Amino acid sequence: MKIVLHGQQAFGSAVLDSLISNNENVIAVCSAPNKDNKKMDPLVENAIKNEIAVYQPESWKTEDAYDLMKSLDADLCIMAYVLLIVPSRILDLPKYGSIQYHPSLLPNHRGPSSINWPISMGSKTTGISIFWPDDGLDTGPILIQKQCDIDENETLGELYFNKLFPMGIQAIEESIQLIKDGHAPRIIQNLEDGSYESWFGKSQAQIEWSKDIYEVHALIRAGDPQPGAWSILNGIEVKLYESMIFSNEDSDPGRIYGVEENLLIGTKNGILSFNKIRSDGNKVMACDYCKDNNIQIGDYFK
Repeated sequence: MKIVLHGQQAFGSAVLDSLISNNENVIAVCSAPNKDNKKMDPLVENAIKNEIAVYQPESWKTEDAYDLMKSLDADLCIMAYVLLIVPSRILDLPKYGSIQYHPSLLPNHRGPSSINWPISMGSKTTGISIFWPDDGLDTGPILIQKQCDIDENETLGELYFNKLFPMGIQAIEESIQLIKDGHAPRIIQNLEDGSYESWFGKSQAQIEWSKDIYEVHALIRAGDPQPGAWSILNGIEVKLYESMIFSNEDSDPGRIYGVEENLLIGTKNGILSFNKIRSDGNKVMACDYCKDNNIQIGDYFK
């Protein structure tokens, strides 16, 4: 089976490693164009190392892009973390079409921030989907899904790299075999039972200390490491990481209750503990930041 791998970043590179180790015939890699003054994308670097042809169109909505995919004469295209829009007329060119990885249990959390949102909403489970993409945004029929728990203190980064990342690679391997065997399903999504959310960005990551402790804890975990949940302390915007519930005692929202080991901050109905903080530059230990910036018990986050 002749495979075109379309993707980028660490996940795309790991999928390529998986395909190579399974002796799949990867005839080309497609990726986003290189950014000026940026390090080469890991997938592109991996493809070059393995002497696989690399194509990086600026857009997939052109006749040149259509002609490129047609000329490759692929049996299957695998979409492994793709941000550029690819029209269905190109997705349908390979003999068996295209399959795509999405880190949520579709039709829930369609959209670009599908890992952040279930954490921020306090969900206990999530998962991954391999689906047959169409012209909608994450709306195509489902091929395979895998579910996992979201643990109480699990961050975005931990959930992705420890669970959704390896699950995705395994599911792609299983999907290829189902396609080869002629048993790959196409289960139509009931979009009315699902949800779509846009980007989880800075405005969504602002902390409201007057909210329930579990809501605040979920928001901070959903933004760890990106985009970083933030608040204002002494007129300076800071991002907070590695939160844990310290106590459910009555507390004053935004008030600092401790600075010696971890940073302790009050919410509507309890106190959260933070291990790391960032203002300018890299993350630092919260206790060191408090010492260096003369942060005192009784100060307030706004």
